Amino acid sequence: MARRHGGGGTPATVALDAAGVRYVLHPYEHDPAAASYGMEAAEALGVEPGRVFKTLLVDLEGGPGGCAVGIVPVDRQLDLKAIAAALGAKRAGMAEPRAAERLTGYVVGGISPIGQKRRLPTVLDDAAAAHETVLVSGGRRGLDLELAPEDLLAVTGGVLATIAR
Repeated sequence: MARRHGGGGTPATVALDAAGVRYVLHPYEHDPAAASYGMEAAEALGVEPGRVFKTLLVDLEGGPGGCAVGIVPVDRQLDLKAIAAALGAKRAGMAEPRAAERLTGYVVGGISPIGQKRRLPTVLDDAAAAHETVLVSGGRRGLDLELAPEDLLAVTGGVLATIAR
């Protein structure tokens, strides 16, 4: 895989470069009318939806509390009970979009699990382990990053668990 160097990157690419992680940039033309950012990326890039993962923020109750990140295939949904269990919380609910933007430094539709303002507990759905590489948002709408699931876990400090349904 190629590695991008130089200026003009997003916080995600800067973090990957700093960590020495190999990745491939996949820019595409974002359509503001797209119903689903993740499915739009899969279609625009000609990649099966099961290899393209979306980044979702949740509010946790009980256990560690606060917010956390769930990364699931774009053609599936986040199982809130499963992510709560994976993180030792009683419950999880979807974070408000404005809160997600404030916490991550990214806009909805371009929230990358990498290079967020603050490292949050992160869970990657175990479906990622079936692929040599997966794609996640690169930090803006119209940009995905392709990298190995192990590298995604390493750079986010994440864990692998079954959190999609």
